[in-house]
Amino acid sequence: MAVRHRLIKARPGVVWDVLADGGKYPQWVVGPSGAEPVRGQWPQTDAAIRYEVPFGPFRLSNETIVRRCEEGVGLELEAHAGPLGTARIAIELRPWSDDCLVIVDEHPLQGAGGLLHNAGFEVLIQLRHRAMLARLARLCESEAGNGKSSGAEGAGSAPDGSNPAETPGPAGSGSGGAPGPGSSGRNGNGHA
Repeated sequence: MAVRHRLIKARPGVVWDVLADGGKYPQWVVGPSGAEPVRGQWPQTDAAIRYEVPFGPFRLSNETIVRRCEEGVGLELEAHAGPLGTARIAIELRPWSDDCLVIVDEHPLQGAGGLLHNAGFEVLIQLRHRAMLARLARLCESEAGNGKSSGAEGAGSAPDGSNPAETPGPAGSGSGGAPGPGSSGRNGNGHA
């Protein structure tokens, strides 16, 4: 299981707005591109999207389904990564004073991802999550600074001028699946 968290200097409402806006998906998720809705309204339960992931000279077609959506609090996604199998990705938002603690928890459900999992694979997942959370933080903090999302007031840098905190969670099993984009009722462009 790969768990990582990051303190984002924006209110939870700002972070949720970014996660729920399909058009912003390629700006924070590492890997997927060319997303299109398959069914439902992202991020509602059972909504699904299809996207491509470059893998060397190849492009893998994957799908992600929303398995649980608690508006403003969290998403649980099931990523179908072709021959690698499926993974569960949970993204949880917790208020932390005027900021938002984002926790990502990922592990394989079925297929080769679980069988191939080892310590080296875990390191790769942790690096991908670190990059993804850094991208999400930059986007959310920019949105908060521009006042473009709800809950944007009060966001900014830490009083000591430091960067947002980021630490890895406990290591365990994991999968290379990534949360996928989807269609958004907010912008209707098919990315989330």
